[in-house]
Amino acid sequence: MDIVSAIRDRLSHLRPAEQRVAKLILSDLSYAANATISELAKKANTSNTSISRLAKALDCKNVRELKLKVAQSAAVGERFNSNEQVEKKEIPAIYQGIHEILALNAGLITDENIDLASQLITEAGHTLILGVGGGSSIMAQECHNRLFRLDLKSNAYSDPMLMRMTTATVDKGDVVLCLSLGGVSPDVQNAALIAKDYGANIITICPSGPLAELADIHLPIETHEGDYIFKPSASRYVMLAAIDILASDLAVKNQRRSREKLRRLKVQLDQYRGCADRLPLGD
Repeated sequence: MDIVSAIRDRLSHLRPAEQRVAKLILSDLSYAANATISELAKKANTSNTSISRLAKALDCKNVRELKLKVAQSAAVGERFNSNEQVEKKEIPAIYQGIHEILALNAGLITDENIDLASQLITEAGHTLILGVGGGSSIMAQECHNRLFRLDLKSNAYSDPMLMRMTTATVDKGDVVLCLSLGGVSPDVQNAALIAKDYGANIITICPSGPLAELADIHLPIETHEGDYIFKPSASRYVMLAAIDILASDLAVKNQRRSREKLRRLKVQLDQYRGCADRLPLGD
């Protein structure tokens, strides 16, 4: 249960004393989560009984459960719970955020690890690319888009059941490339464990965490989220940069194969578009 939404939805239907407690909770989640019942009652100018009735009205077993749910909502962060009006960021600030996150990550991925990762993918019969969620699922497709044009067999999956099914079919020496902006992705982790059982090599692009610990090769990234919540996360540019670094190394390692595939792509795209030379290659 999202206790903040529950309080807001039912606020007008509560008794006056319960409303005072509810408004106090909404005004300061951290205080409400840590205060005693007596402290809450005193500050809301009501009784302990009113707080108990509020808990029941919000479908909580007791005040203890209510405070637990309030604490969980408080942990989300004040920037998501505040009603304070936020000014729009100007366009240069958006570019600055992207620049800053890329600068934070410059040098984290070493040449040695990129070389090892690209060698495993080059030697693999097949590479499965896994990522779930809004950012990582799109990046999994983008990674596949980078690899097929280099004559490297790959498929991208974001559906949890398909990830389990496809990783159960890997051969020894295949690669499973796991993408996660958070580094905590239970569906991807479970699929990676299945693949490891069947002899696949695991490469991860993610921050340090449970997923990184499963990897044979970890290509690290760091994310940083500021207080301005109304802008899409700049961290996805870090994932994209890591994919580009890996793809560039793979292209050079496999240049005899990749050059011909890229030439064919260029021929067909130029014929389709009726123009040539420096347009992006199918992007």
